[in-house]
Amino acid sequence: MEDNEHENPFKFEEMPIYKKAMEISKLADKVVELVRDKQTELPEGAEGEMIQDYGHYIRLNAMTIPAKIAGAEGGDLYDLRMENAAIIRKAAREIKVDCTGLKMCGFKDEDYLELLRNEIDEFRPLFAEWVKSFDQWNYIIDRWGLFNPSGVNYDDEDPDDDIPFNPDDFFDEDL
Repeated sequence: MEDNEHENPFKFEEMPIYKKAMEISKLADKVVELVRDKQTELPEGAEGEMIQDYGHYIRLNAMTIPAKIAGAEGGDLYDLRMENAAIIRKAAREIKVDCTGLKMCGFKDEDYLELLRNEIDEFRPLFAEWVKSFDQWNYIIDRWGLFNPSGVNYDDEDPDDDIPFNPDDFFDEDL
């Protein structure tokens, strides 16, 4: 067997940013569990429904973060990594907004909300350092123009277009 056959395909799980994302996810699950457990104590009407919705969105965003880290690590292209990073940032920011919404609607377990906010605050510098590590020169041109490296435009000519390709060089005609 070759050495790379023993390589862990899930090495992203050992990254500090991924571990912190999982901590956020577990804490978000606890907040959602508290919302569910205290459902009978929730205010009636719109406020009670909003608390449930905020809990749902916290869980959804918390689950998005580690999934997008894994996706970014699996697809090593700069534009794909940056797209995942933008989704992660949006999810993390929305968790903090949803925590504020829960508090404004009368959610009583504010300590858990503060813990969740603190986890997001600890996640942010890990995230920023992770994004700095992206290889901006390992890219394909983003024709939408959002996630190109500095100096690369959506309408630039693709340098790979100059590479000659002859399918006969790769396929056996006898098949």
